[in-house]
Amino acid sequence: MTLLLGSFVNLASADPAPAQPAAHPNTRSFDFDHGNAALEVVYPALQEQERSVISKDGSDITLIVDYGMLLETSWFDSIAPYHRTAVGIYSNLGRRPAAERTNRNKNTAILYTSYRVFSARIPQAAAAWREMMTSVGLDPDDHQENTRTAAGIGNLAARRVLEARWHDGMNRYGDEGGRQQAPYADYTGYEPVNTAYELRDPSRWQPAIVPHDDGTFEIQKFVTPQMRLTTPFTYKDPGRFHVPPPVNSNVHNRSAYKRQADEILAASAGLNDYRKMATEFFGDKFMALAEAPGNAVIQDAHLDVEGFVQFIATIEIAIFDTSIAVWQQKATYDSVRPFSAIRYLYGDTPVTAWGGPGKGTVHDITGNQWRSYLPVTNHPEYPSASTAACYAYAQAARLFLGSDKVHIAIPRKAGSSIIEPGLTPARDLTLTYDTWTDFATTCGETRVWAGVHFPSAVKASTELGPQFGTRSYEFVQRHIHPDHAK
Repeated sequence: MTLLLGSFVNLASADPAPAQPAAHPNTRSFDFDHGNAALEVVYPALQEQERSVISKDGSDITLIVDYGMLLETSWFDSIAPYHRTAVGIYSNLGRRPAAERTNRNKNTAILYTSYRVFSARIPQAAAAWREMMTSVGLDPDDHQENTRTAAGIGNLAARRVLEARWHDGMNRYGDEGGRQQAPYADYTGYEPVNTAYELRDPSRWQPAIVPHDDGTFEIQKFVTPQMRLTTPFTYKDPGRFHVPPPVNSNVHNRSAYKRQADEILAASAGLNDYRKMATEFFGDKFMALAEAPGNAVIQDAHLDVEGFVQFIATIEIAIFDTSIAVWQQKATYDSVRPFSAIRYLYGDTPVTAWGGPGKGTVHDITGNQWRSYLPVTNHPEYPSASTAACYAYAQAARLFLGSDKVHIAIPRKAGSSIIEPGLTPARDLTLTYDTWTDFATTCGETRVWAGVHFPSAVKASTELGPQFGTRSYEFVQRHIHPDHAK
């Protein structure tokens, strides 16, 4: 355990650390007394590393959600001792006196717990995490663990979360399933019915061939199929949650199978600049499920550090538990993606659709040549994980904030598209969402616009996701106000 969780040293009997962090030559301006370390220091440090250490394109939702869960539940536990009543999710580190319940102590605890989680789970970016700490005058080599100092509480909270989630089914260290493997490797024995080169069953998921810029390629594998076996927060058995079978994806239901493929082609042909940019926004899970709505909430609801941590823990647990239930259904149905169905139905027959970057809508592309606007993600199609996560997020946010209103504004400069750089959008535009309902609804619609989900997968997820927002809100509130728990 010690090797896996980093070099924590228990200094519970050590003298309290100085209240003022020692200066460092590279110290940058951060206001410990009035700032928000999670937003102003931790998120920017993570954002600099996210594309290389977690997900290259920001679309691997289970990996992103897993890292977020570890980080943001650790935040909650690290500042619980500075709240009047809160008790950590994975630790009870006591209660600090009212005089110590300051932003400075909360920010310090958040930074230390973030550093320990990053060091344990993303050690390949160790230099960046050290810089995160030294840049604000904190000592990354302060390993004290105790319940009296902000550094000690932050370090201890991180340890407790990491230990609690060690063998929870996700296989973060590659040591679950009875043999040593790579981190996050599948141990369930999942094998696709189809190969990347042969569609044996047009109703089932087919791995895509993913090209790289250097001329090489890789064949997809179902990412973390063991997510369905991972321990949730707010329920015990993901099998209790169901969505209707994807009957439209059954190739024997020929008319419905073709109809939903044609709906994808129509959406592809109807892409405009707004839809393309909205699709790219919601395709980036870092941006859509963390940074953009989080910043909007801070501004609109005027949340302090404590309020933000409680909010983001509620959101993260909602999305985590949603993902487990969604992965249970994905494994059950193993359903075909649009690109496979379109190739199967149309082959070398011309279709009308988006023709690829910079080509707009064309009428002479064949079914075999058609591609989705966003790269197809590496797991079965039904239901839509992104849609379910957005609906869980929206429900949790409504309950926590007491309103459906929000103001999320995402400016996009002309030519800033990732898929069509320099071309799209033709002029500056802003993606605006004034309610959580609008945010979630658009999120679901973009999965069809992107060409990666059929409408029925989106519809099923709109009905599945919200209940996890409710469950998470109630779960976190019980930890904030344990005396009120039934």
